[in-house]
Amino acid sequence: MTSSETRVARQPRVGLFATCLVDLFRPSVGFASVKLLQDAGCEVHVPVAQTCCGQPTYNTGDRADTREIAEQVIEAFEGFDFIVAPSGSCAAMLKKHYPGLFKGNADWEDRAQRFSDKCHELVSFLADVMMVRDTGAALSARVTYHDSCSGLRELGVQQQPRKLLANVGGLELHEMKDSDVCCGFGGTFCVKYSDISNAIVTKKVGNIDASGADMLLAGDVGCLMNMAGKLKRLGSDVEVRHVAEVLAGMTDQPPIAGSGK
Repeated sequence: MTSSETRVARQPRVGLFATCLVDLFRPSVGFASVKLLQDAGCEVHVPVAQTCCGQPTYNTGDRADTREIAEQVIEAFEGFDFIVAPSGSCAAMLKKHYPGLFKGNADWEDRAQRFSDKCHELVSFLADVMMVRDTGAALSARVTYHDSCSGLRELGVQQQPRKLLANVGGLELHEMKDSDVCCGFGGTFCVKYSDISNAIVTKKVGNIDASGADMLLAGDVGCLMNMAGKLKRLGSDVEVRHVAEVLAGMTDQPPIAGSGK
């Protein structure tokens, strides 16, 4: 029996945490995530009771409301073998910050830790847990990849998307300068400090254009929307997509349109 057949036989039950931005602005990323997970041999579930991960309230210092949100998320997802999110920032919130919310709480501390231990960002889950090497996708394009801050710095997601993209037929990866530098989004940061955010994203899109790529990829819709908006306003023709859409071979939808200052 091959390793692929073994994975299918085990059928790990995966709860897909779709994320707010995917749900509201880019559902195609959710469908691409389901396809990638199913192709990897997972039994995929998308709980209808899921809501926000609580990151906005957490980042503004509202721990009480964040705990209420976290309790609801844990209850909706803790029955699965794995919880997977197509977002480094949301996955980091679930994996890195939920346990601290319940430190010293006899009813929730261990429960939150067990939940968090099962949480993963989508591409790293495919590459590191399911040992996927080739998704079977093909796309004739010159792409560049932006390393979103939370995925890179909190979860160590960097080489995994590049290894999978290397096996996409016809695709050429053109690394941009400072691919690991923030795009200026930062969730509520771009609202609180819009001028600073604008300066950061202006420099970022300069590096994107200089890479010679005709498509920008990343693993977080928030970052992608921020960069897509600035690229459009500067008259760039660079197409913007979530990496899951390319890996799943689902690039028939229009590119991400973008938003922001």
